Amino acid sequence: MRRRSVIWAGALAGAAALLVVIPALLKEAGIKGRWWLVAAGVVAALAPLVAGVWKTRFEGAVKAREDQAKELARGTFTPGGKVPRVREVTDPIGVVGVHPARRLVAETPVGASDRVPAYVPRDFDVELRAALGWSGFVLLVGDSTAGKTRAAFEAVRAVLPDHRLIVPHTRDAVGAAVTEAAASRRCVLWLNDLEGYLGPDGITGKHVAELLAGDGHHRVIVATLRAAEEDRLTAAAQDDEGRSSRRESAAVLEQARPRIWVECHFSQAEQQRAAEVATDDARINDALAHANTYGIAEYLACGPQLMQEWQRAWARGTHPRGAALVAAAIDIRRAGYTSPQPRQLISQASTVYLEQRGGARLNPETEEQAWQWATQTRDSGNAPLQLNGNDTCEVFDYLLDTVQRTANPNDHIPQATIAAALAHATPADANNIANALHDQGRYQLAETAAHQALNDYQQQYSPEHPRALASRSNLAVALSDLGRWEEAEAEQRAVLEIRNRALGAEHPDVLTGRSNLAVMLSDLGRWEEAEAEQRAVLEIRSRVLGAEHPSTLTSRSNLAVVLRDLGRWEEAEAEQRAVLEIRSRVLGAEHPDILTGRSNLAIVLRDLGRSAEAEAEQRAVLEIRNRVLGAEHPSTLTSRNNLANVLRDLGRSAEAEAEQRAVLEIRSRVLGAEHPDTLDSRNNLAIVLRDQENPQ
Repeated sequence: MRRRSVIWAGALAGAAALLVVIPALLKEAGIKGRWWLVAAGVVAALAPLVAGVWKTRFEGAVKAREDQAKELARGTFTPGGKVPRVREVTDPIGVVGVHPARRLVAETPVGASDRVPAYVPRDFDVELRAALGWSGFVLLVGDSTAGKTRAAFEAVRAVLPDHRLIVPHTRDAVGAAVTEAAASRRCVLWLNDLEGYLGPDGITGKHVAELLAGDGHHRVIVATLRAAEEDRLTAAAQDDEGRSSRRESAAVLEQARPRIWVECHFSQAEQQRAAEVATDDARINDALAHANTYGIAEYLACGPQLMQEWQRAWARGTHPRGAALVAAAIDIRRAGYTSPQPRQLISQASTVYLEQRGGARLNPETEEQAWQWATQTRDSGNAPLQLNGNDTCEVFDYLLDTVQRTANPNDHIPQATIAAALAHATPADANNIANALHDQGRYQLAETAAHQALNDYQQQYSPEHPRALASRSNLAVALSDLGRWEEAEAEQRAVLEIRNRALGAEHPDVLTGRSNLAVMLSDLGRWEEAEAEQRAVLEIRSRVLGAEHPSTLTSRSNLAVVLRDLGRWEEAEAEQRAVLEIRSRVLGAEHPDILTGRSNLAIVLRDLGRSAEAEAEQRAVLEIRNRVLGAEHPSTLTSRNNLANVLRDLGRSAEAEAEQRAVLEIRSRVLGAEHPDTLDSRNNLAIVLRDQENPQ
């Protein structure tokens, strides 16, 4: 900085000299015109000012670059203070997230070079490597330890060895990583376990589009995503449009081309290729012997072994406290806490899990012994909990993946765990926790988390910052879930006014706000206003996004609901069937949007007096919701309530009464005695009882 000051001092001195010299030189040259002399004087006089502007701009650019370099060094992989080339990365475990494999022999040190066995070419390698030949976003999806990360790294190393490799460590580092990628002509932005980079403060659809736009560069985004996370993100993003972070995640995922599915179990061709390299690596030969039970990559990473160790650790006198630490870390992550978890948080939350299993009767080990067991590196180089340098942990994703795939929908994360997680949560984590709780139908807790996220964002930024507004919109949806529609309307209108002023009438966030507001107006019985809003939003979305875009279909579905409320049943049926036909071509039979559409169609069929058709639809939806969401989820209860209404119309009052009593009991307990859905159940039960007393 001292050198630059000297340089600029010289420049200013030179400019001052020009003020005297230029007129004299012109005069000496015989140029005597008054206007020439005046112009020369003006130029000489402006020289110091121009030099000052250049100085300010130059120093501003230098400072911005220095700040960027600091942010990059703080949050990304920058050995020696610079971003490496792909070919310079020799440790895929520590850098890009490849799982280490079991040791070749028991005595081999964990840090030995054989932590990564020979690569077995996969069937999709040709497609993957071809996709790296041009700018784009490549996404590999599959179960944990299916080999996604290793295949991606081997492909990048083979095809793009001279590209810069930008690897952000956390979601907070995404901004600096994206800025660096945008300034690079040839680079790979590496996002292993993509779910950790999505959401507030993370990568956005705008980031992806702008990085890949234009010519004259070769930028590639390479990401991996566990299948369980993809299911959660895509289903929730479509189903609950009011949650901005979910829509943003969907905006990122829909730009992935190609999306490559990675099977956990190797095909026959892949097993044959594995056998060809097994002669040089006994571990692969051992994995092949278990290939009919486990995936080869899964077995090499000791995922099943760690799962068995964790399950056995609950036994009395072994490692029950350590097992409780792992259980707590898994549930904290399932709750939506995606940042690395502080040890203090895990220890605090683990007491619930230890007590549930028997507490002192299990003769648990000390806290220190528990942490030693939970973080001890096994032969594979993996541990149930991986310690980071800043006293935080990350749970081994195989354990998380297995629990996510096998958990019963009624197996809710304990409220004490939620409270502990929120006490340590960043605003982004609090927002994610609110989303997860909403998905489970735990609306009171979701509101608490949404309030916390909003307060934190407003303190960290400002009330009109986009993240604060997104969080406020999410809070409005949470209030609507609780039946507090007047409060929800006020919040949504406030957000909508600010966004409309800042973003314009056709911005997606503004349209989402209007759509959400229309739903709230419908809940309040203001159906004409709701119809006007839905039609206005539908017109813009159809024109801007297209007739079959998910947001356009959401508007048509919402409009159909309003038409039904207005008694225009034939129009409502036509809209619902049209939306269902389009969605059925794209989405699976158990997607939340499909189920909501079928349920709404069944309600209209009942209004039209076609009760037998309505019963069949409601029973089909109820069966799926009960299996996927659980018996006490609000959507499942809505299906039971709707079925009870159809049974009453069919004259089966005893069945209708039994259903209504069951729904009323659960709603009173889960939603509260004064929730609108609970009051609706009480009213419906009263109608059934009245019909029984006064049969027609």
